[in-house]
Amino acid sequence: MAWLFLKVLLVGVSFLGCLYPLVDFCFSGETRAPKPNFVIILADDMGWGDLGANWAETKDTANLDQMAAEGMRFVDFHAAASTCSPSRAALLTGRLGLRNGVTHNFAVTSVGGLPLNETTLAEVLQQAGYVTGMIGKWHLGHHSSYHPNFRGFDYYFGIPYSHDMGCTDSPGYDLPPCPACPRGEGPSRSPDRDCYTDVALPLYENLRIVEQPVNLSSLAHRYAEKATQFIQRASASGRPFLLYVGLAHMHVPLTRTQLSADPQGRAPYAAGLREMDGLVGQIKDGADRTAKGNTFLWFTGDNGPWAQKCELAGSVGPFTGSWQVPRGGSPAKQTTWEGGHRVPAVAYWPGRVPGNVTSAALLSVLDIFPTVVALAGASLPRGRHFDGLDASDVLFGGSQTGHRVLFHPNSGAAGEYGALQTVRLERYKAFYITGGARACDGSVGPARSHEPPLIFNLEDDVTEAVPLDTGSAEYQRVLPQVREVLADVLHDIAGDNVSRADYSQDPAAAPCCDPHQTVCRCQTASQPVFPGAGAAGNETASARPPSF
Repeated sequence: MAWLFLKVLLVGVSFLGCLYPLVDFCFSGETRAPKPNFVIILADDMGWGDLGANWAETKDTANLDQMAAEGMRFVDFHAAASTCSPSRAALLTGRLGLRNGVTHNFAVTSVGGLPLNETTLAEVLQQAGYVTGMIGKWHLGHHSSYHPNFRGFDYYFGIPYSHDMGCTDSPGYDLPPCPACPRGEGPSRSPDRDCYTDVALPLYENLRIVEQPVNLSSLAHRYAEKATQFIQRASASGRPFLLYVGLAHMHVPLTRTQLSADPQGRAPYAAGLREMDGLVGQIKDGADRTAKGNTFLWFTGDNGPWAQKCELAGSVGPFTGSWQVPRGGSPAKQTTWEGGHRVPAVAYWPGRVPGNVTSAALLSVLDIFPTVVALAGASLPRGRHFDGLDASDVLFGGSQTGHRVLFHPNSGAAGEYGALQTVRLERYKAFYITGGARACDGSVGPARSHEPPLIFNLEDDVTEAVPLDTGSAEYQRVLPQVREVLADVLHDIAGDNVSRADYSQDPAAAPCCDPHQTVCRCQTASQPVFPGAGAAGNETASARPPSF
């Protein structure tokens, strides 16, 4: 543990005149052409149709719609997986799960996280002189060196995983509903539903748990406040910055305060969209006030809506996965149907990204890594292959050409986690396996293997209703190309420097600020929670990162 104490001590040093926790904002005084700042905002479980600019039925995203009008909106943009951890790992590495090792979600008691030999976007930019901050949901490992502060982020404020993975005192809207944190001795988990009642949801500032359970009703406000403060202080320092914001919206539970505060009495999901949109607007306004013209803001989502949550789930828009629907289950989150991975995306950079442009280029969350690295004047990590591309020509050059090929990993509904059995090839999409995730009615679509694969022409059939006739000339022309690109990527991965995530679990790995209290309850932690201490207890550091 001595090495970890030393690392925390060094990270937590406050430089003279610099008051922000963990971050050396001191400016060297050198004069050079300014590097761009980056703000990446990732929504959670937000459907393609939840963005009003995408889908006219949505009326609750005024700020995002305005950002799209002033920037570039992408209508064929995809998450790199259809569930939380793999999608986030791909964003921060530019690599699919078969390369970076993250193929499914991490748990409250997970020992590991994003493999340590994977280089994150924050680490690359940190080496290029950037101040790096992360606000919100992490979900890539919280135990030991997997914590965000040890993965390239100078500053962290947020929750370590999804906010339904721990109890709170004021549970929000969920289906089925979950109880509040117990106040005394009781069963560790509700026997008839997947509700967490053994460990409360923690809120971190850097390595310290500052609240457990977190107050969900104030979380959006606190995220906006911390993000704005980070932008202001980074801008004042003269150093470029990267801010990555992992929103809690639109994942359940949806907070009750946003509904009670809505003057128009919207349903919980619409009220949640409105709150999320307001949060994004505050972050955008903060960037505009302090660094407009030199800050690139990229908004997108981690996967499609969680359909089993019924009216608490979002809209897939026209991407209804119609072939799957009569065969059971949902064609949204956890599946490789369009509703599972086609997500809203907007790029905003006044003076650089042209305004009021709709791009049909085939792009992915995977592209954020190489694009940002190129714009920062940094270099991609050596000794590994990447699945994303630099989208600068699309963003700044008017190109409508993105990927020719994308691969959609299995994400829980069917097949082995992370396996590449769904292939996007230009306008075509081939399925070697199909399945439906749990739907609102409780049904699950069983996995079905397809050899030869189902192939849809998305240009003519966005609903994925009727696959091409296997005997048609069109199918026979496309099939060999699909087989070739799939064989090529599997061969490339086999020869790549790939990682393997540790998915083992240990109750001691659960974040706990006071193991002597029921559900680890505490409101203000007096000491940092050392990654690695877990539920076994905390250790005291003589120099802990100060809070602001």
